[in-house]
Amino acid sequence: MTERLWEIIKTMYCDHAGCQVSLEAEVVYPVEWMPEQPARVLSHRCSHGYECSLYNQPTCIWAGTNPSHDPYNLKE
Repeated sequence: MTERLWEIIKTMYCDHAGCQVSLEAEVVYPVEWMPEQPARVLSHRCSHGYECSLYNQPTCIWAGTNPSHDPYNLKE
């Protein structure tokens, strides 16, 4: 049976939220009899994303309210 987990990618300070946030990825691991199959990333989220989505202004891609702004740009 496959296993779905939320794993922390990085933890950093968010200027918009004003606190430390964790950037997480939902990862699906294959069943044990298929070990050569790599894990798959299904989605991303921020640990403070729900609170940010309640603000009156768009925040960032991690909160799901502004897909054109990624303050953490994972390509670093």
